[in-house]
Amino acid sequence: MTELNGAVFLSYASEDTAAAQRICAALRAASIEVWFDQSELRGGDAWDTAIRTQIKSCALFVPIISSHSRARIEGYFRLEWKLAVDRSHLMAAERPFLVPVIIDETKDADARVPDKFREIQWTRLPNGETTPEFVNRLRRLLAPDSSLSSAPSIPNAVPDSRASPPRRLSLPLIVLSALLIGAVVYIGLSRRTTPTDSTTTSASSVAGTASSPATLEKSIAVLPFTDLSEKKDQQYFSDGLSEELIDLLAQIPELKVTARTSSFSFRDRPVTIAEIGRALSVANVLEGSVRKAGNTIRITAQLIRADNGFHLWSATYDRDLKDVFKVQDDIARVVVDKLKVTLAGGIPTTAARTENTEAHNLLLQGNFALQSDTDAGTAEALKLFRRAIALNPGYAPAWNGVGYAEFRRGSNGYEPIEDAYRSAEQSVRRAIELDPALADAYSILGTLQMLRFDWKKSAETRARALQLDPGNWNALLNRAIQTLITGSHADAIAQMKEVLDREPLNLLGRRYAARLFFYVGQLDEAEQLLRQILAVSPNFSAAHYELGRVLLLRGDTKAAIGEFEMEANPDWRNFGLPLGYHAAHRNADADAALKNLLVKSAGSEFQIAETYASFGDADKAFEWLGKAVTGDPGMIWFRYDPFLAALSGDSRYRTILKRMKLADTS
Repeated sequence: MTELNGAVFLSYASEDTAAAQRICAALRAASIEVWFDQSELRGGDAWDTAIRTQIKSCALFVPIISSHSRARIEGYFRLEWKLAVDRSHLMAAERPFLVPVIIDETKDADARVPDKFREIQWTRLPNGETTPEFVNRLRRLLAPDSSLSSAPSIPNAVPDSRASPPRRLSLPLIVLSALLIGAVVYIGLSRRTTPTDSTTTSASSVAGTASSPATLEKSIAVLPFTDLSEKKDQQYFSDGLSEELIDLLAQIPELKVTARTSSFSFRDRPVTIAEIGRALSVANVLEGSVRKAGNTIRITAQLIRADNGFHLWSATYDRDLKDVFKVQDDIARVVVDKLKVTLAGGIPTTAARTENTEAHNLLLQGNFALQSDTDAGTAEALKLFRRAIALNPGYAPAWNGVGYAEFRRGSNGYEPIEDAYRSAEQSVRRAIELDPALADAYSILGTLQMLRFDWKKSAETRARALQLDPGNWNALLNRAIQTLITGSHADAIAQMKEVLDREPLNLLGRRYAARLFFYVGQLDEAEQLLRQILAVSPNFSAAHYELGRVLLLRGDTKAAIGEFEMEANPDWRNFGLPLGYHAAHRNADADAALKNLLVKSAGSEFQIAETYASFGDADKAFEWLGKAVTGDPGMIWFRYDPFLAALSGDSRYRTILKRMKLADTS
């Protein structure tokens, strides 16, 4: 039987449910996928994201017209019709998309329908009794090799999604699109694109300063899969499936796969496939969805050409949850086959995983919780990772998860730094013992070694991470930082730009890049990156603080204070306010802000030293630097901090450098 592209969306008034069920049954009997789920599509909020996702990704939209729809001045189906018509305006006029069906004696002129429906020939199926001719016509329209001449009975039909321009993704599909784009980004990079300036928040606004690599045909961006389950409680599983797909594809020689962080950056953002393609320099985008019912999952995946919106292929997989790993391999093999990528040796064997499905699901849930980087989110992630370890003590990814969660909790001040970092190191070392090829674990370990000023071991550990995974974002980021601290500005800037090239939409990476540019005195570049971050995520942690410091160095004290006051993270806000108030000669406010900072001094020693140095109190500044050098991660920036520059002539300054094992490189 001919493989079909995409699904048919049935839209109807609730009074016509029986007729819609008959049409649905006839189409499904012919192996046509139909999106017709009363429990999901008939209730809930009118702007339910699942509905918008399906309407914006279906191949054909079938509105059912009747006396009931005419009588209903208001109804949920009318929203569906509007969304479909809006989408049709993006399509070439010769392509089929809208397929109106009338199920009773309602006259065309009397029907209350959008004007766009009247441009298309309607099909009459009394009471929803579906004819073989109608089924065959839809099969022809859905066939991958169908031509425009295959739809003579629907003149002036609007194009279907297979030939539509890049469409605007709804929120859950963006989750899918973010990961899937990460993969397609590097299968399709064939030309360099320069995002245009825009006043709207788009993918282009984030990638502004990244020097995008040329688009390669053998590249893929994988967006995070959308959770279309009834309870909407499987996003962790959908994200995990996308991550596993990216990891597997990344092992293929000659296949360039975008990293997860850039892909996931599109979550909850109304951007088009074209915008994503331009921002990530991608030629193709793989997107999909997951629908779980009981112990069964249905996974739908489709490959889209980013430059013209053509659907290259689509496929649906129904599997038992116990086969989830096989499903991941199946999808990866189909992607490679459909893209006709020339691969030496084919797809590599997937790394050993736990046989315990519950432990694997706990890992996926932990990874999902970890994304928030909040106190509650990282604590929940830790709990889930530890439950996975309890079920399978030899599960290396779960140990690595504990290590990263502890690292983030220590870095953010949610736990005492010393305790958190000790636990993080123990966990990632255990992960390495269990799986010596786990690049992420080496990356975290190398970062911890760098923060302890063990520059040699850090470089060696990071090199191992990059040997196992040349695109490992965390390893590349920290390599650039260590190069600045121990090497040259020029090399560090070049390496940081490589991070931006590989992860153009990773907001945390852009924030660290802005910080590096700040410390080397490239304030314009730092400000541009920070404003791009804030355009996408106005409350992104520490971004307002970082921008405030840039403005303070420029002498724009009022604007700097404004940024510090807008900082959403209270710790970072407390770091900035005493600096701003002191520069504005608001001495009482500055002293009060310093007292507030001293209340929670653990993990803030470096910023307290900065404040005292800015206030002109060198003795207090060195006192707090002496405390900071024993564990505050901010100390790695010590040599280049403009707020500490006045201390550089003091002999105690060189003593600090010696404790950081940097005196011989100063």
